[in-house]
Amino acid sequence: MQPSATLDQIRAVNAAAAFNTWAGFEVTRADAGEVWLELPWRQDFGQYAGFLHAGMVGALIDTACGFAAATIAGAVLASQYQVLCYAPAVGDRFRAIGRVTKAGKRQIFAAAELFAITAAGEKLVAGGTAILITASA
Repeated sequence: MQPSATLDQIRAVNAAAAFNTWAGFEVTRADAGEVWLELPWRQDFGQYAGFLHAGMVGALIDTACGFAAATIAGAVLASQYQVLCYAPAVGDRFRAIGRVTKAGKRQIFAAAELFAITAAGEKLVAGGTAILITASA
């Protein structure tokens, strides 16, 4: 595996991804095997009832898992990911915390939790897992 990526390196990868830039993903923390990714609420992220769209929930979980894996393995690609929605995602801000659960030679397993943040506090609204592989040129 490659040397671990720093917060600045993960932020640079985030800034280079057109989707992440458009969405407004912010990397607020990156340690070996763990990344915190935040997103301010925007009305255009809402689904018909005004909750954060499940597609955006999935994007946050996928990205948090991928960045967590990148902190220990460098460039990675998701080969599979799963999302579980626990509650309607309603908040002023959202925080996805991705963590590596096992890093093997060929695959890296990661999990993420998504929290909705309001003035009243934080609420767990979704979770998920991902299997990632190192990217080769």
